Order: sequence, then C-alpha cells, then structure tokens
Amino acid sequence: MKYTTRQKAILLLSDGTIFYGKSIGIEGTTFGEVCFNTGMTGYQEIFTDPSYFGQIMVATNAHIGNYGVNAEDIEADQIMISGLVCKNFSFSHSRANSSGSLEDYFKKQNLVCISDVDTRALVSYIRDNGAMNAVISTDGKSIDELKALLAKVPDMKGLELASKVSTKEPYFVGQETATYKIAALDLGIKKNILRNLAKRDCYIKVFPFDATYEEMKAFNPDGFFLSNGPGDPDPLYGAIDIAKKILANDDPVFGICLGHQVLALANGISTYKMFNGHRGINHPVKNEITGKGEITSQNHGFAVNREELEKHPDLEITHLHINDGTVAGMRMKNKNCFSVQYHPEASPGPHDSSYLFDQFIENIKKAVKA
Repeated sequence: MKYTTRQKAILLLSDGTIFYGKSIGIEGTTFGEVCFNTGMTGYQEIFTDPSYFGQIMVATNAHIGNYGVNAEDIEADQIMISGLVCKNFSFSHSRANSSGSLEDYFKKQNLVCISDVDTRALVSYIRDNGAMNAVISTDGKSIDELKALLAKVPDMKGLELASKVSTKEPYFVGQETATYKIAALDLGIKKNILRNLAKRDCYIKVFPFDATYEEMKAFNPDGFFLSNGPGDPDPLYGAIDIAKKILANDDPVFGICLGHQVLALANGISTYKMFNGHRGINHPVKNEITGKGEITSQNHGFAVNREELEKHPDLEITHLHINDGTVAGMRMKNKNCFSVQYHPEASPGPHDSSYLFDQFIENIKKAVKA
C-alpha cells in the first residue's frame, strides 16, 4: 500500500534544478549541502557520522534500508545528516541481527527522505556542477516558497559546525588502568575512533570543541588526538590555537580529517573547499613513505593546499589521493605529529589504514622513552 499512496516530494538545488520523487511518509522540509556517498554498504554508520552534519546525503547504492538497522552500527547517538535522497527505499528488511527497520529509525528522529529519485542523473549533475545547497520538501510547499527559504541557507564555506556536534561536557572512554592516556578534542568524533584507541590500551578523555590546551594538558595525557568533524576548518580558532600549543610543546598528536586540516592551519597551510569532496569507502590512496596503495574510507569537503604544503620546510606529504592528487596525509619532520585526510577507523569501509592507530601508539612510546 505504501508504494501506491506515498506523497510526491521535491528536491530543489540552489541553482534552480529540480528532481522529483516520493516521500517515505515523513512530512517536512529540510535544508543542507547536497553531497553523495558511493559506498555500497554501511548506510547507518554514514547517517550517524557527525562529519555529515548539515548535509543532505544522496545514496548512490540502488537500495537503502534493505538490511534494517542495528543499535551497534552507529557513530553518534543520533542521525547527523539533514536529509536523505535515494532511489529505492526498502520498507521491509532482512538481517539476522537487525533491531528494526530504517523507516522506523527515521520516524523516531523525524528525518525527511525522498526516494524514487533518478540518483544516477543527480550524482552526475553534482559531479559536473559541484556541491551546492539544496532543500527536500515532502509537505507540499510550492517551488517559489522553497526557493525563498533556500536562499537564506548559508554556504558551507566559512560555516563553523563543530560546535553543533561536539560533546558539551568531557567524558571518558576505555579502562582507567590502561597504559596510555589520550586527550581527544571532539570536533565531531566518531565512536569507532574511540573504540580503536581503547582497544590499543588507551584511556581517553574526550574534550568539547571549545576546550583549552591547558584543560587538556591537565589530564596529563601521553598523546593528543584531533578528531574529524563537519564544516569549514577556518573558523575553528580555538582548535587551531590548541594545535599550535601542542606543536610548541612537541606533544605526540594524531589528526583525522578536520583534525588534519586544523594541524595544517596551525602550520600556516591554507585549506580550501573542494568542488565535490570525497565521500565513499573505496578511495585509493598511495602511501608516499612505503610506496604501498591503500583503499580508504573518506568523507570530507575541504582539503589542505598541496602547493603550500610542499613548500613548507617542516612538513612532508605522507599520503596522496590517487584519483586527483590531493593531500591525503602529512607529517612534521621536526615534531611528533602526523595526520590523514581519511578514516583509518573505517566504519564503514576497509581496514587497510588501521595501522595508523598503531603508528600513533609507537610515537607515544618513543616520546615516553625520550
């Protein structure tokens, strides 16, 4: 019955392009930067990744919802995407350890979704014209009304979003008796990053985005971690200041995605908004140190300026994205600091790069011995 009675829905892009589809039954209007993820699985981890806050997700896989949801397959305690665009939405699901349907999961969190969209045409259009703001409407608003509302939505460039997803109060992960103590700055941290650190005998104190270096240092950590997160890194003045002080003190530090960009900015290297960004679980990266290739999970719309990085006397590129040559990783020659522009914790994705967590621990060991 749902397939014959569902209401029409609209996806309107900021340049006036319209795609039509159907509502899955949740009425509303939602805004965000439209982007696409090429992953064939792991949709629940994607929907709950804080780095996607403020974005409308286009799923390139033809079927979404077919294996339901599971309470353990989350990267945050709530859905982070602003809305979903998909081809076929599965109202029924089959999975032995499923705890419910994706439809019910969306209804509980009132996530607006438009299905029956020609997603191949939509993704092709975004590839050609770049990421842009968009609106999904399933509640009957007119095109003119939606255009007026969409015009008021700020662009992602210059937008600070870490404060929207960061913890409000510090919290702990792992065993207090663990060998290593890590102070983690939460700019939109994923749960699986914390799991990867904890299983490597780390006790982690997670700090809010607006914490100070002095507050983090008072934990007496063996190392610092700067997390992933949404939005433009440029407005994160507090995080950049923390990074500068970490480097000045030569504390061991590891940054992922937004944390990687913050470390670049702390070194005077600029960042820029990408035309489309990288979002998927099959992005090829070359390790410039070992010469080996890695298949990686990526989710970012900003990148570090390669030309400036190559000219910096104290920095070197450790990883490059094979498809477009963008910076995928860097390290400092004179400091205990490295970072990557992708997700070694995966979730979803391959585990080719999980060694980076081991590398962080080895760096900490060297610092402790010194």
